[in-house]
Amino acid sequence: MAARWSSENVVVEFRDSQVTAMSLDCRGQHAVLSGRRFLYIVNLDVPTEGHRKISRQSKWDIGTVQWNPHESYAHYFAASSNQRVDLYKWKDGSGEVGTSLQGHTRVISDLDWAVFEPDLLVTSSVDTYIYIWDIKDTRKPTVSLSAVAGASQVKWNKKNTNCLATSHDGDVRIWDKRKPSTAVEYIAAHLSKIHGLDWHPDNEYVLATSSQDNSVKFWDYRQSRKYLNILPCQVPVWKARYTPFSSGLVTVMVPQLRRENSLLLWNIFDLNTPVHTFVGHDDVVLEFQWRKQKEGSKDHQLVTWSRDQTLRMWRVDSQLQRLCANDLLDGVDELLDGISLLPEQEKALQNQDSEHQSNTSHGEEEVFREDFQPNPLTGGKLDQLGLPQTLQQEFSLINVQIRNVNVEMDAVNRSCTVSVHCGNHRVKMMVMFPVQYPNNAAPSFQFVNPTTITSTMKAKLLKILKDTSLQKVKRNQSCLEPCLRQLVSCLESFVNQEDSTSSNPFSLPNSVTPPLPTFARVPNAYGSYQDANIPFPRTSGARFCGAGYLVYFTRPMTMHRAISPTEPTPRSLSALSAYHSGMITPMKIRSETPGNLRLYSGSPTRSEKEQVSISSFYYKERKSRRWKSKRENTDANSRPIKAAGKVIIQDISCLLPVHKSLGELYMSN
Repeated sequence: MAARWSSENVVVEFRDSQVTAMSLDCRGQHAVLSGRRFLYIVNLDVPTEGHRKISRQSKWDIGTVQWNPHESYAHYFAASSNQRVDLYKWKDGSGEVGTSLQGHTRVISDLDWAVFEPDLLVTSSVDTYIYIWDIKDTRKPTVSLSAVAGASQVKWNKKNTNCLATSHDGDVRIWDKRKPSTAVEYIAAHLSKIHGLDWHPDNEYVLATSSQDNSVKFWDYRQSRKYLNILPCQVPVWKARYTPFSSGLVTVMVPQLRRENSLLLWNIFDLNTPVHTFVGHDDVVLEFQWRKQKEGSKDHQLVTWSRDQTLRMWRVDSQLQRLCANDLLDGVDELLDGISLLPEQEKALQNQDSEHQSNTSHGEEEVFREDFQPNPLTGGKLDQLGLPQTLQQEFSLINVQIRNVNVEMDAVNRSCTVSVHCGNHRVKMMVMFPVQYPNNAAPSFQFVNPTTITSTMKAKLLKILKDTSLQKVKRNQSCLEPCLRQLVSCLESFVNQEDSTSSNPFSLPNSVTPPLPTFARVPNAYGSYQDANIPFPRTSGARFCGAGYLVYFTRPMTMHRAISPTEPTPRSLSALSAYHSGMITPMKIRSETPGNLRLYSGSPTRSEKEQVSISSFYYKERKSRRWKSKRENTDANSRPIKAAGKVIIQDISCLLPVHKSLGELYMSN
């Protein structure tokens, strides 16, 4: 449970201001609060001593406001209102509205000043266009990016001057402004709308997305099929942004009750619990930004604006900043003292020392620093594919949040101890990694006490783990986390099979805690994890065509659904793996979430003759005498011919307002 400190320094109320957006200038001197009738300019050095106003005449609220982040343009800020963006100038205690950017045909959803070029501003809109403007020439956008769906967020990359990201419902597109015709990368990030985007401050390939689906995900867009890490939450996440210090992340939740605390500080290397909760606001936080540090100050200030119409300034001291530090990276120097090099490294080190005439201690430090690759979330370098290159790096990247699993890792001795408990069973295993790992050299697995499973089950687990590890290392890929997931999956399956002998085989035992999604494959059958993105086939459908016909198809009259017609159709073919394992009924499959469906994709319990197919999952034969006699008359060496569903073409031209016959008879005078 995180400590709840009341650490805010200043609270300023703006009652009846109807402020919807906030932004800070790059100097850390002023904040702009955008309301329906006025823009309020607050002096952050003396926020309680009054504020200045800039009046505005518009019936539209301001959706987004942002101050220019460059010192040379520090007196400019932009505010979007409906379909246009107004450029404001604040200088010498007075403000005025300048020119307007008009080009979008629908409401503007977001805007962002370029990080490296002070003249450039990007805007996104519901009209499916993303425009890049040069404020020196505001007549039209300099670059136009077109997407199929409207963008809700747009953010410039903080390290690459040509790169930007946009969110479209639950998807993310990565753009290069030099190639505006199409996005360079596409990420299917969330199942629900993305509310927030933020690029990593040090790594140009990493970004964080926050969504309505109650999660924050971290991505390397070069590997867009799998997120780097995930922060699961109980409620939707409105914003998630990196901190300007250490490895922190600030999130804004959308609580179920208005008075719940929604502003949290996290360490991205330990997402089990927040390191700090900012307590004070009585409603949802709408916006937060970091104020520029003063010279000589080690403290940071977080400025927040809430729906409770209060502006709060929170002091984040060095002690709180240390809670966001990565202990692994910060302790590298201490680890150097206890590092013992492997024989191959010692040999390479001796050769290097003889060539460069350097001392041994300096060589050891150089080898370790080159060999150690930090987590990509910190901005450290990875190989070209973004995969771990050393055992130390693999340990730092592994997801240790698998439920009911405890992993003790020892990179110096190249080993780890895995403890798993499931139901009444306990498994403890020692994993040893050879020197060549993961270059076509698999680790060894050995059970140690206390392990309570049978010798038969041990043999099965060892074979599965060996096969999984060999499959990975043959491609020079790390295998520890896939092996852990396989171990948990198979152990869960073993416990389920035991319980099924004394209880309903189609119900899940309450004593089993569902682990994270596993990736075991079901051989020779539909429904493996690779089928998660393949939609389940339909059994009926209809389409209109331009010639005045309706084409539709139905299932065979001799077949009917094996379950109630009111039950929904599964989302994808991966649902078949659950039915295949015999642990869950079709009705249960449809009530499970897509992520939990993969839980049951373990080893099949039915014979190959009884493997589940699409037809056996969906239909069963009507046991009628007519059908029985038909099967008896069929040749024993050939399969019975089953009646296929009908495809019907219906003429509906009489229902349409346009008639072909009238067109044929039409003659112009």
